Amino acid sequence: MSLDSLIMDIDLISKALANPLRRQILIWLKVPHEHFLAGGYAGDLEQGVCAGQIEQLGKVAQSTMSNHLSVLQKSGLVDVKKHGQWSYFSRNEALIQQYIEHLQQTL
Repeated sequence: MSLDSLIMDIDLISKALANPLRRQILIWLKVPHEHFLAGGYAGDLEQGVCAGQIEQLGKVAQSTMSNHLSVLQKSGLVDVKKHGQWSYFSRNEALIQQYIEHLQQTL
């Protein structure tokens, strides 16, 4: 990864983390079994959490949650798996750790 792309990633991640609801989504996804019920939309939480479940917990409009999840996905903080009409979200732990390490080394 070049330095320029790392800087761009840091900016995208910082922007994504600037919003309290997006930080909360990451907290929920850190321990999904504590915040989301297995079954319902998502079935097995091992594959991630269904967007509908995140929306329900976030108590915001579908379009608002879709935007927040899109920002998290574009920043790389979350991974998305599509299964039919459902999108399942999970944290990108490797990128989160890399971001934390970068902050520790540079700030």
